[in-house]
Amino acid sequence: MADKEHIRHCMLYEFQLRRKASEAAKNICSALGQDAVSARKCQRWFKKFREGNFLLDDKSGRGRVSNFDQEALQALLVQNPQITQQELATTLNCSQKTISNQLRALGKVRKFGKWVPHELTDNNHNQRVTICSSLLSRQNHLPFLEQIVTGDEQWVLYVNLKRRPQWLDKNEAPQPTPKPDLHGKKVMLCVWWNFKGILHYELLPSNQTITSAVSSAQLERLAQALREKEPALINRKGVILHHDNARPHTARITAEKLRQLEWEVLPQPAYSPDIAPSDYHLFRSLQNFLFGKKFNNEECLKNALTEFFASKSQELTEGLKSFLSVGHK
Repeated sequence: MADKEHIRHCMLYEFQLRRKASEAAKNICSALGQDAVSARKCQRWFKKFREGNFLLDDKSGRGRVSNFDQEALQALLVQNPQITQQELATTLNCSQKTISNQLRALGKVRKFGKWVPHELTDNNHNQRVTICSSLLSRQNHLPFLEQIVTGDEQWVLYVNLKRRPQWLDKNEAPQPTPKPDLHGKKVMLCVWWNFKGILHYELLPSNQTITSAVSSAQLERLAQALREKEPALINRKGVILHHDNARPHTARITAEKLRQLEWEVLPQPAYSPDIAPSDYHLFRSLQNFLFGKKFNNEECLKNALTEFFASKSQELTEGLKSFLSVGHK
């Protein structure tokens, strides 16, 4: 397809040959393509030529120069990114259509933020930066990634439904998908891992949650697993445990067990699941793996978890590495 300026030159050439607008449009389309120009557009340009206006650039068209204040619009967006188009139109004394066009010209699009468990205060933000900076500095001076053992808990459902799109005719109604049962059968998964892979995991009895007493007993079983799989950590290097600030993890009973085991606890900023390796790397992938799967009993569920954990071993090292830096960024 020829560009607009070339087509306008062709229309001027046809006009100078004293052809009618409809004939000119037919000739141009025959030479440049069926949709090159319409007869109505030729008529508009021929009218301009008859009036003595032979300018062929865009400025020759009708329309008024916009005096819209884009800087004021950008300032309002910086001040409140959640402001609506109607509110912007009222503030800037223009139509909503004008606001829509200006936002499009600026390349702005509407996006929903992700749900987070807690709105971070300035103190929370400063704590994140301080902890992550100290971890980066420590890693640079005395690497300790291989000493980290991290863990957390996650509910696992026996029935994991997933709504999938359906290929249908235009007027055909899709088959409904039942909502997941919020009170369906589920079990609490407790898992610990390091850069080599899964070290130990447990499934609590059905519908039982984690408590400080349970957490303390689990640490003893984790220590036994480490003696078998990572004896160097127990005997020589020392274990650096990372878990979140959930109450069972910080309770007096749990703290006493950690002192008995002589394990260091790595600091974790409050309300920061995005820099918790299990939340950010392991459990998200686990949820995707479980989508659409149904388990009739605990044995089938355990087999699926074993399959998943075996497939994730090679990815866990990168998870621990990025954990140190993502909060700092």
